[in-house]
Amino acid sequence: MKVVVVVQARMGSSRLPGKVMRPLCGMPLIQFLLLRLSQAMSVDEVIVATTDSVQDDALVTHLHDAGFKYFRGSEHDVLDRYVSAARICGADVVVRITGDCPLVMPELVDEAVNRFLDAGNLDYVSNIEPPSYPDGMDVEVFSMAGLESLSKTSTSNESREHVTVEFRNSKAAARENLTWQRDLSGVRLTVDEPVDLETIERVLDRCSEPLQLDMAELDALIARDPALFHGNMALKRNEGQGMSEGQKLWRRAKRVIPGGNMLLSKRAEMLLPEQWPTYFERATGCSVTDISGREFLDLGFMGIGTNTLGYGHPDVDAAVSSAVQRGNLSTLNCPEEVHLAERLVELNPWADMVRFARTGGEANAISIRIARAASGRDKVAICGYHGWHDWYLSANISDGSNLDGHLLPGLDPAGVPQGLANCTLPFRYNDLEGLEALVKKHPIGVIKMEVYRNVEPAEGFLEAVRRIADEHGIVLIFDECTSGFRETFGGLYQKYDVEPDIAVYGKTLGNGYAVTAVVGRRSVMESAQSSFISSTFWTERIGAVAALAALQVMQREESWNQITQTGKYFRARLKEVADRHGVDVAINGLPALTTYSIPGQHQLEYKTFITQENLKAGYLAPPVFYASMAHRKEVLDRFFESLDPTFKAISDCKAGRADIAQLLEGPVCHSGFGRLN
Repeated sequence: MKVVVVVQARMGSSRLPGKVMRPLCGMPLIQFLLLRLSQAMSVDEVIVATTDSVQDDALVTHLHDAGFKYFRGSEHDVLDRYVSAARICGADVVVRITGDCPLVMPELVDEAVNRFLDAGNLDYVSNIEPPSYPDGMDVEVFSMAGLESLSKTSTSNESREHVTVEFRNSKAAARENLTWQRDLSGVRLTVDEPVDLETIERVLDRCSEPLQLDMAELDALIARDPALFHGNMALKRNEGQGMSEGQKLWRRAKRVIPGGNMLLSKRAEMLLPEQWPTYFERATGCSVTDISGREFLDLGFMGIGTNTLGYGHPDVDAAVSSAVQRGNLSTLNCPEEVHLAERLVELNPWADMVRFARTGGEANAISIRIARAASGRDKVAICGYHGWHDWYLSANISDGSNLDGHLLPGLDPAGVPQGLANCTLPFRYNDLEGLEALVKKHPIGVIKMEVYRNVEPAEGFLEAVRRIADEHGIVLIFDECTSGFRETFGGLYQKYDVEPDIAVYGKTLGNGYAVTAVVGRRSVMESAQSSFISSTFWTERIGAVAALAALQVMQREESWNQITQTGKYFRARLKEVADRHGVDVAINGLPALTTYSIPGQHQLEYKTFITQENLKAGYLAPPVFYASMAHRKEVLDRFFESLDPTFKAISDCKAGRADIAQLLEGPVCHSGFGRLN
């Protein structure tokens, strides 16, 4: 009976790329493992089963140069790779080892193989049912015939990826488990994260002959110095098997990108910690495919409000592709920025001039600079959310909760100069007396506000704000980054017949391409000439081209009417489902920018549960619905069919028949800004 150890190894680890070639005791980790396995007396041959991906070329080169046998096969069908590797070795008995476990014990391999051979009637021998050895000591033994049979009958992605899962799940398979003299399963000696490798390095530093480390010496070291093994004990055993590729990449991202990404609203912790797919491969219409190849329908944020025409609109993308072919940036200016400026002035007849940027935060900061220059006064009265820049976050210097009611709580002004304290002064929406008090007490030069976010303006409120600005020589800015082009072809201010001095547009202006605009009266905008406001990439071509194409589609399709009606239909269906199960639901925002919540003590838990259940049903859908033209009625109808049992479960929790904490499959989502570990 020929016994062959098949070691699966690749460079493309989702959590720790290249881990099998990381240095350990002066050599690559894979070499350290192979040298240890070569000491197993029961083994006739060892082969590394790696992939035919180009990223594994470096691994193969090392194996070849070092004289180790290897086989290259499918990157995704690991079971087929195993069968092929074992077959070319002429194996009768196969030992499965993973390449990220450098401390696998040769004597443990011998014990498992001998138990399998001596019994003569076993299908599977391992030490993991249940585990008593440290994580990283896993050994599995089975016959080549059994492996061939699995390869022919296994069809699920799980069984093709994890090779032996059907041996473990089969009630008919004859199995036996090896156990250590005491339970050490809480000790972690596998390598998935940098801290894992650090732990193993510390262990081997305590050994006189690392390649000869055996279980007796390891056990004694654990008993003598348990703190040596505490560094990675918070990591869960086989955690990676339950994590999507997106979650694994998100964990890597947080090691190299502060906060993990560039936008708070796209953090997995804000949506569904430990479960959110996080990264996308492609998007079209309202369909999003993640990097694991799973397709979801986006009935949530739609790019955080950027794509009212749907993802990848053909007209917009075609215009952008043409622009790329002609060149995006040069020493000269692109003519499209002039055409776009003229178009935006046409859409805002009270306005005369336009400045462009690429993000909403930039555009809002530009508008503040221009307005301060025009008014000659520093202090700004604000209502709403206007970005991340110093001028805005300075509102929280004097009181850390000043901005809590303006979309995001917990915004820390760390890094904002203390000298900016009391330059930006918040007032509440529809609180006319509060605004009047600010204007009376402070030399306000700018009023900046969203026309509408969660609730309608009270009768006469916007008109009164305009009057106060006129009476005191204050520049009035409407931040239409989010509300623009949702209910009107342009700014939402049109609905209320109140004109600002400056309007700021973003989000959906380019239908997913980066372009924002500051539109204003000549008397105010010419102040931009007296203040240095300039940036290289504000002059690139793609943004202007995308905006011109998007505006053309919006006008042709009357997209603002379509998405408003879609939003109203969503609300009606949501209310219908909630009422059917007796669940109170609070609905806020414009119809095309619907948010909803389950009021009460467990509001965040219910938000997490809704997101969790929707994801399982194939939807990216926290309790938010940003409508797009891609959200057809049939899409919404299918969604609400799947949402019905979720609200039934919420009703049961409200009535005490179920516990929401028991229904959650991971941590509760975050409620606002906070530091990530």
